[in-house]
Amino acid sequence: YMVRSHGYLRSLEDFRNVLLNANEAGTPVLLRDVATVRIGPEMRRGIAELNGEGEVAGGVVVMRSGKNALETIKAVKAKLATLESSLPKGVEIVTTYDRSKLITAAVTNLRDKLIEEFVVVALVCAIFLFHLRSALVAIISLPLGVLAAFIVMRYQGVNANLMSLGGIAIAVGAMVDAAIVMIENAHKHLEAYSHAHPNQEISAKERWDLIAESAIEVGPALFFSLLIVTLSFIPVFALEAQEGKLFAPLAYTKT
Repeated sequence: YMVRSHGYLRSLEDFRNVLLNANEAGTPVLLRDVATVRIGPEMRRGIAELNGEGEVAGGVVVMRSGKNALETIKAVKAKLATLESSLPKGVEIVTTYDRSKLITAAVTNLRDKLIEEFVVVALVCAIFLFHLRSALVAIISLPLGVLAAFIVMRYQGVNANLMSLGGIAIAVGAMVDAAIVMIENAHKHLEAYSHAHPNQEISAKERWDLIAESAIEVGPALFFSLLIVTLSFIPVFALEAQEGKLFAPLAYTKT
């Protein structure tokens, strides 16, 4: 029999001294006289099985808030490797969910997107502007922008996870668009100067003046267009609980 009690019965001895009845001579019959009183196992509340091969014991590793996921997973794998040698025969540790694969996939996706942006920018500048060197402006600005984002993430304590890397990948597109618009407008000003002065070679000072003039012309429009995109993510910062923890890294890196 299983007995559960809440009250004055605090120990096994209290249970053993529970009075059940008394015999004809008036001798009390205690619980210890008719039963063995001991602490039994916990009540079973569920069952776990893996791939239909039978019952298993499962566990989940919970990472502390603010810690690096990849470093934590590597440390867990190293610890599990040391434990395998001490396991009984026939017992093995099987990993059913490895978050590091998703993080690695996110890093790979960001790298591939950057390469795609490099190629697209180079083709756009070469086909529409007939000036391949102009592509270097956007190509150089891309890794510098990503590097600046990682530096800010470092000081803000934002980890490189799926959402934060996804925010960087989204922001890369807007950054490239702004760079292409700036480059194209600078070429228009240089082209207009060449048509106005067909037999005159442009000096370095005049070139920089034209580039500054073109930047001033489209700079405010580009600034406010990017500002509108940034403001659209402000409601994300107001999210709380699990939603806030999930989407806040994306909003930080995107803005």
